[in-house]
Amino acid sequence: MPSKTGSKSSLLKAATPPAAELSRQLLKVQEEERRRISRELHDETGQSLMVLRYHLELLGGEWRTDDQRAKITEALEVLDHAIEGLRRTIARLSPRVLEELGLVSAISRQVQLLSRHTGIKSRLHLPQELGGLEHDLEVALYRSVQEALHNVAKHSHASTFTVSLIQSEDKVTLHVEDDGVGFSTRVGQEGGFGLTGMRERAVALGGSMKVHSEKGKGTHLRIVFPATASRRTRGLGRLPRRASAA
Repeated sequence: MPSKTGSKSSLLKAATPPAAELSRQLLKVQEEERRRISRELHDETGQSLMVLRYHLELLGGEWRTDDQRAKITEALEVLDHAIEGLRRTIARLSPRVLEELGLVSAISRQVQLLSRHTGIKSRLHLPQELGGLEHDLEVALYRSVQEALHNVAKHSHASTFTVSLIQSEDKVTLHVEDDGVGFSTRVGQEGGFGLTGMRERAVALGGSMKVHSEKGKGTHLRIVFPATASRRTRGLGRLPRRASAA
C-alpha cells in the first residue's frame, strides 16, 4: 500500500504545469494586460487630450495679438505630437490592425510605416494569405515583427531591410534582415535589443529563434513556429478577438 507521503507527492507533480505551459499562460496574461492598458489610454488619456485640444482651438480664436496666437499654435503642435505618440503606443499595446485586417496586411502596414517614418527602404515577401493559424500564433508572429522592426529603426542604421514570411505544412518561418551596422552576438547584447523576450515567446509556442549578426555586416533574425503550436494551447483558452477602440 503506497504511503500517504508518496500519494501527496504524485498528486503535486500531476497538478504542476510544465514550464512551456506556464510560459504560454504568461504570454496570454501579458496580452490581456496590454489590451486593458490600451483601452484605458484610449478611453481616458486619449479623450482628455482631445478635449484639451478643442479648448485650445477655441482660445486660439479669441486671442488677437500675433504673439498670443503663436503660443496657442505652438501648444497645439505639441499636443498633436503627443496625441500621435499616444496612438502609436496604443497600437503597439493592442494590435488592432491585426484584428481588423489580418496578419498579412498587419505586417505590411508595419513595414510601410517604418519605411515612411525612417526613410529606410523595405523589401516584403509575404504570402497572399495564411491559412489555419490560431490567434495566439498570429499574435506571436505580429509581436515578433513589431519588435524586430523596432530594432531595425532604433539600432541598425540600415539603408534597406527585408521581411519574409513563409508557411509550410508544419511550420511558419519569419525572416527579418537588414544591411545595417550589425552587432557582436558574443557580448551579451540580447537584453538591449529585446531579443530575450522574442526568444522566450518563440520557445513558449514550441518554436525557436536564431540571430546572425556581425559588426558592419547587418543582422538576420530567423524565428520558426510550428504550425500546430497554437492547437496545443486550446485547452488554456484563447485570447478574445475583440479589439479595443483606438
